[in-house]
Amino acid sequence: MDIIYTIWVRNMLRYIRSKSRIIGSISMPLFFLLFLGFGLNSVVQLPGLGGNYIVFLVPGMVAMSVMFTSVFSGIQIIWDKQFGFLKETLVAPVSRLEIMLGQTAGGATTAVLQGFMILVISLFIGLHVSDAAGFLLALVFMVLIGISFTAFGIAIASRMEDMTGFQLIMNFVIFPIFGLSGALFPISSLPAWIVPVTLLDPLTYGVEGIRYGLTGVSQISPVVCFAVIGGFSLAMTIIGAFLFRKITI
Repeated sequence: MDIIYTIWVRNMLRYIRSKSRIIGSISMPLFFLLFLGFGLNSVVQLPGLGGNYIVFLVPGMVAMSVMFTSVFSGIQIIWDKQFGFLKETLVAPVSRLEIMLGQTAGGATTAVLQGFMILVISLFIGLHVSDAAGFLLALVFMVLIGISFTAFGIAIASRMEDMTGFQLIMNFVIFPIFGLSGALFPISSLPAWIVPVTLLDPLTYGVEGIRYGLTGVSQISPVVCFAVIGGFSLAMTIIGAFLFRKITI
């Protein structure tokens, strides 16, 4: 546990000291939330939310912030490879599982903090959270998204040597995952042939879980959402740990 905690602290210190990273990670979700939200608020009609598109959009932007920050925390693995820190860590008398769990915990924590910032900003532009239990439920889903996609990023980074290649692959994978998650538009409004693809997207269940916690409305049962995103988190942690153990320096 000491190793996990130490690596977690290292990740947190790097996060706190990097102001540009904090600002950059919230800029895109905030852009979507403000410009897309206010731009389409009077056009898009949503049942169950009083026609308020901004309120509908908030859970998707929170999930977006958490997911993007989580996935790109995998770059730190490649960075540590290139600068020798990972080699020093791997030759230490500690298990690679502990190292990977520490990296996952650090990446997930920073991702949840980024999502929390978007959530706080949303309170000033129309979001009303009246139920403390719902807020805690949304926080649970944010944590699960953070864990699953941090482990996903680490799994990919474990098999790569180049930061540029990692970014290209992540953009190719992550943007479709986000676009199909129901973060921007209701699943029920999508063409029938896209709905099954959307339901195969694990982020869909994270978005709908956060949406249920914050607004009390979702198109998928929160129990199903918790089971799917929880199972995905566990699966990605196992896969990430397996691939991380295969790293060669």
